[in-house]
Amino acid sequence: MDQAPGNPQGPQDAQSLPGCYRHPDRETGIRCTRCERPICPECMLNASVGFQCPDCVREGSGTGHAPAANQPRTIAGGTMASDPRLVTKILVGINLAVFVVQLSIGDRFTDSFDLIGRAYVPLLGSLEGVADGQWYRLVTAMFLHGGVVHIAFNMLSLWWIGAPLEAALGRARYIALYVVSGLAGSALTYLLAAPNQPSLGASGAIFGLFGATAVLMRRLNYDMRPVIALLVINLVFTFTWANIAWEAHVGGLVGGVVVGYAMVHAPRERRTLIQSATCAVVLAVSLVMVLMRTAQLT
Repeated sequence: MDQAPGNPQGPQDAQSLPGCYRHPDRETGIRCTRCERPICPECMLNASVGFQCPDCVREGSGTGHAPAANQPRTIAGGTMASDPRLVTKILVGINLAVFVVQLSIGDRFTDSFDLIGRAYVPLLGSLEGVADGQWYRLVTAMFLHGGVVHIAFNMLSLWWIGAPLEAALGRARYIALYVVSGLAGSALTYLLAAPNQPSLGASGAIFGLFGATAVLMRRLNYDMRPVIALLVINLVFTFTWANIAWEAHVGGLVGGVVVGYAMVHAPRERRTLIQSATCAVVLAVSLVMVLMRTAQLT
């Protein structure tokens, strides 16, 4: 059949497709049936007729159902937020605020909240550590840093890795991932490091974000080379630089991979249950490590 003038067919058609209104780099031939904006497969949501975009679904389905009935979800089942980077901003803010307190008060403050198994601390004049019941150190150490370079590197990593991951998972799941990974790193450090060796930093939680990002990119069939290269570079620094708690990095990484896998691979019908159970299992393993080490030191 002859082609009609003015309607060429062939490979050139793909180049004329518009980009998704939320992901301009993704060409698509699908439009929202309500606002007619172009939407890619990740953004399109089933409607009674055709597909709708997340904004139109959030405003209301147009069928009499409550807007929450068709609320758009992230790949992990989380709620899509207007500011998908809010938690990451708060975490960066908390870390910076605590660092300012460290600079203002000095080593006495740091020695009171860093991670230490059991040791006599001269500045405090007493025996300190997790083994003496100071379990809060497993958490507070995650927000302390040893210097400007240390916190600068960690906060840049948190922003570069954490912000996109928060948008992909949703706030609640992102917080769970961060906390569980950080505690897994603290627990492994407490178990393996010398009891008088203090440890501090957000690196355990951040390595958990690295692990979860790798799982997510694999799930979406994205190019894995950039994140793998970045992870390898960080692991090289972990095992070659002095005064780095490699246990926190490894513990956080393993925890992040396990939790991240549950976040993005859990079947939709049991997604929340599996995700919650996986976080609980990682926390339980961390608790066992803490109890084992405490029994050794007391």
